[in-house]
Amino acid sequence: MYPGNGRKAIFPKSCYMLYICIFLLVIGCKKFITVDPPKTQIVLASVFTSDASAKSAMDGIYGQMMSVTGFANGSSVSISALCGLSADEFSNFSATFSQANFQTNSLDASNSILLNAFWQPAYQYIYYSNAVIEGLNNATDVSVGMKQELKGEAKFIRAFCNFYLVNLFGDIPLPLSTDYRTNAVLPRKPKQEVYLQIIADLKEAQDVLVNDYSFSNGERVRPNKWAATALLARVYLYTGDWINAETQSSSIINNTANYSLVQDLNKVFYKNSQEAIWQLMPVIPGNNTNEGINFILNSIPNNIAIGPQLINAFETGDLRKDNWMGSISVNGNIFYYPYKYKIKATGQPLSEYSMVLRLSEQYLIRAEARAQLNNIAGAKSDLNAIRSRSGLQNTMTNDKSTLLQSIVQERRIELFSEWGHRWLDLKRTNTADSVLSPIKFPNWQATDYLYPIPQTELNNNSRLVQNPGY
Repeated sequence: MYPGNGRKAIFPKSCYMLYICIFLLVIGCKKFITVDPPKTQIVLASVFTSDASAKSAMDGIYGQMMSVTGFANGSSVSISALCGLSADEFSNFSATFSQANFQTNSLDASNSILLNAFWQPAYQYIYYSNAVIEGLNNATDVSVGMKQELKGEAKFIRAFCNFYLVNLFGDIPLPLSTDYRTNAVLPRKPKQEVYLQIIADLKEAQDVLVNDYSFSNGERVRPNKWAATALLARVYLYTGDWINAETQSSSIINNTANYSLVQDLNKVFYKNSQEAIWQLMPVIPGNNTNEGINFILNSIPNNIAIGPQLINAFETGDLRKDNWMGSISVNGNIFYYPYKYKIKATGQPLSEYSMVLRLSEQYLIRAEARAQLNNIAGAKSDLNAIRSRSGLQNTMTNDKSTLLQSIVQERRIELFSEWGHRWLDLKRTNTADSVLSPIKFPNWQATDYLYPIPQTELNNNSRLVQNPGY
């Protein structure tokens, strides 16, 4: 079961029932891409017949998130990689034209990666989550406690996917059921409405999810109450609700029994790290994280490497540059790469999980919220907690504007190569145009802060409207 004590135990027999279900659910989801209607009711009835089989349904979603190339799985076409190219983190060395367009910000709607790495997987996971919610609503042989927990996880995953979709594409369709007839013709909902749904899902998840990791055998690989709280704090930050952002992040920071900053930078990304709020477990036997496999270089890069803008952004003496950035010299040329994950080779013991949510982000969320609320001392305290761990002196600024700039800079360094934070920060702070225009000239235009809606989706749903500039 996900998680399991051994690699071969990740997907038990009961979980294979889900893959029958997922096969049909994908068909339903791909009505966004035009196919026949799904016949899910019989399958759902067969899946949700016990606590064990219902739990396996959610296990299968996490397994899909890690095994399907793109979006969440840390591959070269994941959010972390491609959004890093769109921002000023990475340089592209791939010969794939459609990937190179992310660095030059010259995307068009026909770019297949937009569909296969972002749009389609995210909507598949939303569809699976909706199917789990509906299946649990109709289940008679699943315990009340199990129903609550799994509904909370499903609503968290739905909120998580919608968060990235709305930040990458702007206004988006908002499917809340498995009704393919409705989903096939959904219009784009305004960003504000999408955020309201995300907040509602996360609040409901908060109310029902366990507040520890007992449901996952002590492993931090299933979202719990604090994962919902962490994402909710981020959402409040993104929507300018400073009071709630501070409140939510504080509740996690103050939960010292479960979370603390790992002082050894080389151990932050270990599996079940004390800093981890939610991680995803690798699913391929013999492999650790895809981030380690794809980011770590042992020869001339053929995909991505860290770009000069990020290399030069570190302060002198920052331990993160020494511990989280690796380098390799080839024919007199030095290439730098993310080294937060330490294991590239296969066949190694499983010691690292893919980090999705971690405590340091919560300190930076609270620092920014406090600065916006004019709590300068509190904001500096949170910022300095991150700087101190990195071997840097405390910030001395007392000016709100300068302090906010320092927090954004700290986010740039602390969260680089993780989940597109830099790309999303440039957009939400309205600095994408000023920062990227000189770097990306002559390809950058102000409308590039949103990705284009994939052309396939526009062809299949006449109610979708393309983003400006494409």
